[in-house]
Amino acid sequence: MSTEHLPIATPITADLLRGALDLERTEHGLLPHRLPARARAQCADGQLALAESQPSGVRLVFRTRATAVELDTLPTKRVYKGAPPRPDGPYDLLVDGRPAGQGRVTGGNTLLIDMAAGTAEKRPGPPGTVRFAGLPGVVKDVEIWLPHNETTELLALRTDAPVEPLPAGGRRVWLHHGSSISHGSDAASPTTTWPALAASLGGVDLVNLGLGGGALLDPFTARALRDTPADLISVKIGINIVNADLMRLRAFGPAVHGFLDTIREGRPTVPLLVVSPVLCPIHEDTPGPSAPDFDRLAEGRLRFRATGDPAERAAGKLTLGIIREELSRLVEQRAADDPHLHHLDGRELYGEADSAELPLPDELHPDAATHRRIGERFAALVFGPGGPFSAPEV
Repeated sequence: MSTEHLPIATPITADLLRGALDLERTEHGLLPHRLPARARAQCADGQLALAESQPSGVRLVFRTRATAVELDTLPTKRVYKGAPPRPDGPYDLLVDGRPAGQGRVTGGNTLLIDMAAGTAEKRPGPPGTVRFAGLPGVVKDVEIWLPHNETTELLALRTDAPVEPLPAGGRRVWLHHGSSISHGSDAASPTTTWPALAASLGGVDLVNLGLGGGALLDPFTARALRDTPADLISVKIGINIVNADLMRLRAFGPAVHGFLDTIREGRPTVPLLVVSPVLCPIHEDTPGPSAPDFDRLAEGRLRFRATGDPAERAAGKLTLGIIREELSRLVEQRAADDPHLHHLDGRELYGEADSAELPLPDELHPDAATHRRIGERFAALVFGPGGPFSAPEV
C-alpha cells in the first residue's frame, strides 16, 4: 500500500458509487454487491456468490478539481490450479467520459480453485493502492471502474482536492442481466466488457447484472430486476441453462414466462429486450453440461467441452438451437399483449461468420476483440435508429 498519502480522505458512501445494488460493511471496508441481500440469502451457491460480488460495471463517480487520486482496496483474485496465473484486474479511469488511465492493485486475497476436485480455498493477503496522477486541475467528472472479475473491498479514497457526488444526469439507466459473457469474462478491462462498450456508445448509464454461471432464471434475480429503477431492461437467456444442464424444455418455457412476469410486475411499460444466446459451437446442437477439458488443463490451457449427447434432445434436453426457437416463440406470443417487449437473436451479435474469424478461445467465452464486436453490434442494433432502445426524438 502507498506510504505517501494524499491529504483529503473522503468516506466512500453509496452516493459515490454506481452500478451496485447493495453495499456490505465488512471488517476491512465496503463491499459492493450486484444482488441485494435478500436475493443472496435465498441461494447458497458459491459460484453465484463469487460472481455477484465481482463488481462488473460498478464504478466510483465524483466531481473534483483533484490532480491525483488514490484508492485503497482489498481484492480477491482467482487462481486456477494447473492453469496459467491470471493478471491483476485493471481499474479504468475516465475523466469527463473519456479514458484517462489504468492501474492495478497487487496483493490481495487469493481464491485457489481446483476444478478437477471441485474445491476452492481462500488465502488472505494484504490490501493495495491504485493511484492516478497528473489529472487536469479543473472541475471534472471522474469515474474509477472497478475490476469486473475481482471481488473488491473498498477501503479508502484520497485526493489532493475535495470531491463531491456527481449529480444525477439526464442519461437513461440500462439494466442488463446475462451470463459470464455479459459479466465480462475475458474482456480486456471493466470499460471494455461488451455491455460497458454498448452503454458508452448508446449514451446510457449501465447497471450490469451479468453473473458468471448465474443466468439461470432464478426468481430472486427477477425480483432484483423488478425492483431496480431503470429506463431500459434487457435479459440474455440461454447459455447457462444449457451448460449447467439445469432444466428440460417442459420447465424452460414456464420459467421464462415467470421470470418476465416478475419483471413486469414492477416495470410494466419499460422497454424490455429478450436476447437469445450468441453462437457457441459446442452447444448449438449438443446439450450440457459443460465441463473443463482436463487434458488441456494439464497442458496449462483452460478449455471447455460439451458432455451431453445430441440424441438426448428427444427427451427434452436443451441446446442453444432449441432455446433460441423457444424464446422467439414466447416473445412473439407475449408481445401481442406487451408492445414494449422485444426480441433479439444473439447470432446477430456473434454468429457463424464471426466464429470463423474470432473463435471462442476456451470454447465458451469471447476474447477482448469479440467483446468489442458484440458491444458495437448491440449498440447499433438496439440503441441505434429504429432499435428497441433508440433515444426518443426531442
